[in-house]
Amino acid sequence: MKAFYFALMTAVVWGLVPVLEKMGVARVAPFTGVFIRSFGVIIGAFILAALNPQVIKTAFKADIRTILLLVVGGLMASIVGQLLFYNALKTGEASKVVPIAGIYPLVTFLIGILFLGESVTLVKMAGVTLILVGLYLLR
Repeated sequence: MKAFYFALMTAVVWGLVPVLEKMGVARVAPFTGVFIRSFGVIIGAFILAALNPQVIKTAFKADIRTILLLVVGGLMASIVGQLLFYNALKTGEASKVVPIAGIYPLVTFLIGILFLGESVTLVKMAGVTLILVGLYLLR
């Protein structure tokens, strides 16, 4: 149940952020928006390290595979994904762009099945169906 509440809090934060970003990216190019936004990530990383110095020690002890996977994930999400998202947000309505960009669980579901050996269940298939119906309605 703990994961459920963390996920709900994540949804609230991630639901608020695009509204702030839509207002922010209105006056700058998407590349500039991603550059400026990255300062928030840097500041947040320094705050995390200041609040918990063990973060830095354990980060340097991580194996190279772990570091590589997380760095690539960060580049993909915080640079490539954010740049694509800002281009969509700048030219489209936030109320349409965000739900469409939010179908990433469908991508994760498919990749999880193909590469992680995760199971296909009736509940997951119902979720996939609802995502596809929502995507169809928003197009």
